[in-house]
Amino acid sequence: MTTGGNNFWSSGSVPLIEPEFLSSIIGAASDIALVVSAEGIILSVVLNDHSESFGNLKHWEGRPVVDFLTRETAPKFEKAHEAYLAGEVPNKSLELNHYDNAVWQYPVRYTFHRFGQENAALLLGRDLRPISETQQQLVQAQIALEQGYETRREFDARYRSLLASVDQAIVFVSVQTGRIEDVNEAAASLLGIKAAALKGSAFANAFSDRSTGELIESLMNATLSEEDGRVTLRATHSGQSVVVKPVVFRAGGQRILLCRLAQESDIVTTSDAAALQALTLFRSGSDAMVFMTGKGIITSVNESFLDIVGAAHLSDVVGRSFSDFLGRGRIDLDVLTDQSQRVGPMRIYATKLVNDLGVRLSVEISATTVSDADEVVVGCVIRDVSRVESARGTSTIPSHAPSEPTRNVMDLVGSTSLKDIVAETTDVVEKMCIETAVELTGNNRVAAAEMLGLSRQSLYVKLRKYGLLSKNS
Repeated sequence: MTTGGNNFWSSGSVPLIEPEFLSSIIGAASDIALVVSAEGIILSVVLNDHSESFGNLKHWEGRPVVDFLTRETAPKFEKAHEAYLAGEVPNKSLELNHYDNAVWQYPVRYTFHRFGQENAALLLGRDLRPISETQQQLVQAQIALEQGYETRREFDARYRSLLASVDQAIVFVSVQTGRIEDVNEAAASLLGIKAAALKGSAFANAFSDRSTGELIESLMNATLSEEDGRVTLRATHSGQSVVVKPVVFRAGGQRILLCRLAQESDIVTTSDAAALQALTLFRSGSDAMVFMTGKGIITSVNESFLDIVGAAHLSDVVGRSFSDFLGRGRIDLDVLTDQSQRVGPMRIYATKLVNDLGVRLSVEISATTVSDADEVVVGCVIRDVSRVESARGTSTIPSHAPSEPTRNVMDLVGSTSLKDIVAETTDVVEKMCIETAVELTGNNRVAAAEMLGLSRQSLYVKLRKYGLLSKNS
């Protein structure tokens, strides 16, 4: 027991209890006990052995109580102490906030007790920090709960507004029970049943050709289909043929089917025959086809492309950059995407296609930009010309070398040394290469410089040298 070395407790002030036991009893009955004189001076401090968080309070003895009270609680103590000195022992407990050296503070609930030495008061205190911490945790939990409720209400309001405002018929169905969790008015009108009657009922009851188990199984199979999974049903009340397109997701520990409903007649009448034929051509066409974003990321390919690059699955190529499969890599990709977006459809671009095994294949690529509301998509048709190139014994890259310089070089044979002929030929070949690069890139000087491995400044110097600077500009 800590008494701070003061012998007050052995003075015999409480003769009915042995002095050596008095401090132990008081310390055990409270977390902290103070003996305060009539002048408000702390005569002794006793701490419970189990209340180690108070630390050493020996320096409190001999100093006023108010020196260790916060500004707002000091008047409360002075008022209660004055009433005690006037002979009125406070019946209610007094909560005071202590602080020490302005470093830490803690709340204590005190009760006043009369003491037998010159109006001294015995204050028995209980540490309120555990209660305060619990209260703070409860307050924080309540605030978090209210914030969660507010967020939930806001989300529910948005969800209800969206469900009511969309024109498309939407039904939410539980996979476990097969019952309708929610439905909008558009779906209720399509099925010929009021929305209130649909909620909670079996989804299969709205149709005449499937049981609950069969319907849920059909819808789940449709969600797993790689194609545009749909299920065609006949509504019981309206008699209409309804097409259901389901999407499955998990919420609240259970799987939910989001079903979008539409009349089959509406789908048939709005379908574009040309679009269906184009889709069939894409899937079964002999030429490889690729769709990619404006930055060259592959979004879709057909079987012919998988075959030409030797890929086993769509996942092997979708999501990768198209430059991974082009002979000149990023240079080819920049030409295809930039020219198709800036100039228009690119009819023929000769390059080589490279698969993951390093096999190079001569191809001709046509590129067209397909713009929609969301993003730019570039479609490419790739034709294998390796067999034609082999049969003809010529390169797929067209030669645009002017005939006059070539004849001039041939005329030099026999009249000029080989060294001079080679020097003349170098200029001719260099001019041919520059013209070819400019032609392939659609007069894109930056792409042509990258293709030739030159800086843009060097390319302009050579264009000026051969009189090509104003050509196709």
